[in-house]
Amino acid sequence: MNLFSPIHIRNLTLKNRIVLSPMQQYSAKNGVPGNWHLVHLGSRAVGGAGLILTECTAVSEEGLATLSDVGIWNDEQKNAWKNIVNFVHEQDAKIGIQLWHAGGKGSLKHPNERMKPLTPEEGGWTVKSSSAHEFNGVFAEELTIDEIQELKTKFVKAALRAVETGFDTIELHAGHGYLFHQFYSAVINKRQDEYGGSFENRIRFLVETVQEIRKVIPAEMPLFVRISAVDYIESDEAWTLEDSIKLSEILKENGVDFITASGGGFTNVSKDKVFPGYQVPFAKAIKEQTGILTGAVGMITEAEQANDIIVKGDADLVIIAREHLRDPYFAIHSAKALGIETEIPWQYKRAY
Repeated sequence: MNLFSPIHIRNLTLKNRIVLSPMQQYSAKNGVPGNWHLVHLGSRAVGGAGLILTECTAVSEEGLATLSDVGIWNDEQKNAWKNIVNFVHEQDAKIGIQLWHAGGKGSLKHPNERMKPLTPEEGGWTVKSSSAHEFNGVFAEELTIDEIQELKTKFVKAALRAVETGFDTIELHAGHGYLFHQFYSAVINKRQDEYGGSFENRIRFLVETVQEIRKVIPAEMPLFVRISAVDYIESDEAWTLEDSIKLSEILKENGVDFITASGGGFTNVSKDKVFPGYQVPFAKAIKEQTGILTGAVGMITEAEQANDIIVKGDADLVIIAREHLRDPYFAIHSAKALGIETEIPWQYKRAY
């Protein structure tokens, strides 16, 4: 088994273990993906990645982080995604959509404007979270029980649209300080009802959403979840790897097939904790302790490094982010570096 070994997840077969990581492009209008997204995602499919994951895609308008994020809460957005899905499939690659709600980390300006809070005149909105909290200078109100139930319905509707669009898999973004993470981490969640307090209560929103989505998507379709395996915060309330192992076991029991083990989201990670492969141990521990398939992230930039993760069994997929921005053809170049034959688009064969 190596980086270019196929993998089967339910009825999904990936030709290799290389995944384009979800990375926000801040290039949409009204949540609609456009030509930039077609070229960004499509070029990585041309470049040989086995699985293309979209950037985090909002399930509702208030779930956006900025007004330039993509969504899938209406048919215009769904139809725009179809063109991208079709192109990726033409390249013999698979594509998944990452469904998401920013929660309290919303109503922000474009990164070119340093993600400052939007004013009401600029289109800003009231953000909601598990508990009242300030994020990036924006004050979030606590969600009511009824609003939590409505949000689960919005995730289900978005999942159904994803199926109709032709996506091969769905990933729920439950990390990086966004809404699901705002519930399961006690750093943010101060609720006193059935969605706060104990570990079981804090994970309830995510688990219930998984259960509802699993009911409506095809049985043969895999369901992924990205989590923050640790908070990177020194606090008795911080989420830990042990918590993530427990959560992953519960998610597995409820029909989740794959965990992407990332980290952080509420604070900047100390530079002394960031190094090549620094989050791979999270994927390894979750895989070993629960048996669920896992994806490794965190400064994976070289073919040998990525291959070693798979060969050693530390994770089942390598999820490449920034290196894919630098090199859309990371997969083809990795095969060449490892001396492994791989398919190259006939249009480009003269270069190889």
